[in-house]
Amino acid sequence: MRTLYQLWLSPQCRRVRVSLVEKKLEFEMRVENVWDRREAFLAINPAGEVPVVVEPNGTAICGSDAICEFLEEVHPEPSLIGRHPQERAEVRRLVAWFDRKFNFEVTENLVGEKVMKRFLRLGEPSSGAIRAGLANVHTHLNYIAYLMERRNWLGGDEFSLADIAAASHLSAVDYLGDVPWQDHEPAKDWYARVKSRPSFRPLLGDTIPGFVPAKQYANLDF
Repeated sequence: MRTLYQLWLSPQCRRVRVSLVEKKLEFEMRVENVWDRREAFLAINPAGEVPVVVEPNGTAICGSDAICEFLEEVHPEPSLIGRHPQERAEVRRLVAWFDRKFNFEVTENLVGEKVMKRFLRLGEPSSGAIRAGLANVHTHLNYIAYLMERRNWLGGDEFSLADIAAASHLSAVDYLGDVPWQDHEPAKDWYARVKSRPSFRPLLGDTIPGFVPAKQYANLDF
């Protein structure tokens, strides 16, 4: 059986998880508390980071980008990265946008400060970082609206890794109730479409010990 080592609110893990379901691949999940530095896990990935996918033959693929590219090559249908070079370049650009820019400006400032600091015992959340995250999220929701005025999905005509990456980050932030959907209807409409996909719904049942999800988190009609 294929195994995904992951953390519940990690957007990168969520991207891999949704991709596996979209490609109709069977897998089991194991929560890996990376801060424990478990020896058996470090033997699989010396970097000590998730996500990691261990294939049925024992091959370990580490990191969300490597995993998703591997899945696309080995299981090309349905394509999640585009059919043509220009489409693939745009999908990869947007995945990097959310995994780097959004992650730095929003996810780390909100999920990182409010949740991960607690598990890593790094002290109290920074109010300045939280304020920055709450301000920055508006810019990214506006960008999603801009893209959706011109396309059927973020990366183009078809649902892709661009949508999965963006929704994975936003869902982690939305767990905390920190996405101002009421101020961004176009982005909300797009997220509602992603949220209703069978591949995404299981994420909405996730709960993190000590953190109750916001009311709208699991609501498809939010």
